Amino acid sequence: MSPTSPTIPGLTAAELAEAGLLISWSEPVARVTLAAPERRNAQSPHTWSVLARIGQWAQAMGDQLSIVVLDAQGVSFSAGLDRRMFTPDGIPGQTSLLDVVRADDEAKMQFIAAAQSGFRWLREVDAVTMAVVEGHAIGAGFQLALAADVIVPSHDAVFAMKETSWGLVPDLGGTAPMVRGAGYGPALIACATGRNISAAELATWGLALPPTDDAQVSVDELISALSATPPGAVSDLKVLLRGLDDADREQQWLREAQVQSRRLTTWAAQLTQ
Repeated sequence: MSPTSPTIPGLTAAELAEAGLLISWSEPVARVTLAAPERRNAQSPHTWSVLARIGQWAQAMGDQLSIVVLDAQGVSFSAGLDRRMFTPDGIPGQTSLLDVVRADDEAKMQFIAAAQSGFRWLREVDAVTMAVVEGHAIGAGFQLALAADVIVPSHDAVFAMKETSWGLVPDLGGTAPMVRGAGYGPALIACATGRNISAAELATWGLALPPTDDAQVSVDELISALSATPPGAVSDLKVLLRGLDDADREQQWLREAQVQSRRLTTWAAQLTQ
């Protein structure tokens, strides 16, 4: 069966395009593609909002959806947050970081929680989610890959948590898997310095599969293997394994939002100095 574009309630093709996303569907596999290669798949609040709505659709699909593949067009998986978010003008029609800073604490927390919802579903949905990473996955791009159940990297994949270079912190779910995989000390240094992390190193931390010459071929092989299992077995296994750290992750989502809310205020104050 050839992939088609699924009908997602309230989501138009124009909104997908504006968010820099594509989605295709061939039961039981959905493919969500970062499709703004001209800006290296940089993300915006609209990207996160549309990802969250795709997540709602995925969660409602039940047994019809057992695999979600997250990939990207162009030479980079994602360069992270769109740099226009850091400017006074921001992105036309979208909330800028300065708009968030001017809001009260409750509104800041709501903005961050809404952003996080575009990432959270990749771990919480019953389907197995796989991020195919080729090229750079920076900041929010790295965190988006970490949100998936499995990262399938190519040999040229490079990861980095760059938020501290802007005086901010990772707040999209990336801190918990980093500490769980690398350990506290290595995770601290990697996030604090924003250094590049190779696909091979990420694999030694248990946060990615071993890198491959062709990540798309590797994903196709995984899809074939997963599709051969009886319906429901893998989703039940995912729930079982996920339960080992769900409580800690839930608290970490909140801690990330609280700390980032403070950092945004400090970041804005530094702009005026």
